[in-house]
Amino acid sequence: MKVIVLGAGVVGVTSAWFLRDAGHEVQVIERQPGAALETSFANGGQISVSHAEPWASVAALRQMLKWLGREDSPLLFRLRADWAQWRWSMRFLLECLPSRNRHNVQRILRLALYSRDQLKALRASTGLIYDHSERGILHFYTDRAQLAGAAHTARLMTEYGCTRLTKTPQEVVAIEPALASALPNIVGGDYNAEDESGDAHLFTLQLAERCAAAGVKFDYDTRFERFETSAERIRGVTVRRSDNRAELLQADAYVMALGSYSPLHARQLGIKLLVYPVKGYSVTIPVTDADAAPRVSLTDDAYKLVFSRLGDRLRVAGTAELNGYDTSVNDVRCDAILRRTAQLFPRAGAFAAAERWAGLRPATPSNLPYVSGTHYRNLYLNTGHGTLGWTMACGSGHLLADMVSGRNPDIDPAAYAVSRS
Repeated sequence: MKVIVLGAGVVGVTSAWFLRDAGHEVQVIERQPGAALETSFANGGQISVSHAEPWASVAALRQMLKWLGREDSPLLFRLRADWAQWRWSMRFLLECLPSRNRHNVQRILRLALYSRDQLKALRASTGLIYDHSERGILHFYTDRAQLAGAAHTARLMTEYGCTRLTKTPQEVVAIEPALASALPNIVGGDYNAEDESGDAHLFTLQLAERCAAAGVKFDYDTRFERFETSAERIRGVTVRRSDNRAELLQADAYVMALGSYSPLHARQLGIKLLVYPVKGYSVTIPVTDADAAPRVSLTDDAYKLVFSRLGDRLRVAGTAELNGYDTSVNDVRCDAILRRTAQLFPRAGAFAAAERWAGLRPATPSNLPYVSGTHYRNLYLNTGHGTLGWTMACGSGHLLADMVSGRNPDIDPAAYAVSRS
């Protein structure tokens, strides 16, 4: 059957790939002039299964309270007269309960593990090259209380099938020698050798090319405007072309992969999605000393930053800003990222030449995405992945294709449904 996918970020393009692989005719609608030019453009680069855990926890809540009022803090909450922001925040507080946190860890990890397996299989079958590294992810700590809290989460992760190995400060530096100057401040770490990193933008561009070669039609510079409905079905979508011409496009099924903008369009259909845009920042630094820059992908717990070596570039990303749909780059926050990077790796790169970026991550309070059907029998969702869109993209795309195709999925989709508890 014919399927229209709305959105050509990493989630939309992987959805298109697996739908085409399942034998469907696929058309992708994207408002930008190419694939992966918004949230997927310059993210942290980690396929971070071992740290695919929800933000919402008691420990995270304590940290957030300490950061209130700081413009350069890892979390910046700009209070707005916005009911969606308040509704999201209230549900976030509920998800911080220990019972909810444990529940969410299990469901997030299940999809993340599945997704990593699908990514490996996809890479093997297509030969995609996207500056990927399979050196694992090393998480280091400079605070003993946070290290102790992480040990609890590591035990929980291991229970659910993903081993995080606890490391001494000396072992941390042995894994990543570029951290040697920071050794006096490091109190420990944890490590998963199976995790990966890579450039999500390059991956998505290359996969879109292979999709097109396989017959997927991409309509770029085409803005999705609204759904046209009939009874319990979507009968078409109205789009606006680059020449301002409106057009009705029709298919047998429709997939909404519009990231942070999904709830705005879902609202038209009476579908209430708990997705709110959380702005993240990144800097991309040209590496000038290959030995002084990290080669293993890192997570700095104190500053909530991730570091990924992408060929001759160092990508550093993190922070979260709840400020509606504002996409402007806050230099104060980028400066804070650069200061921390220079503190850890002073000889690594040309910091003055760093490229600054900000993008909106479509976050749910639980960090569980929506990979789901809806009460419209031919409308499906693949959205709400938050900081884990790159980590979960291939698994979500495969799961979505199974649902659209009427196949029995490899994992239970109930945890990612609109109607989940």
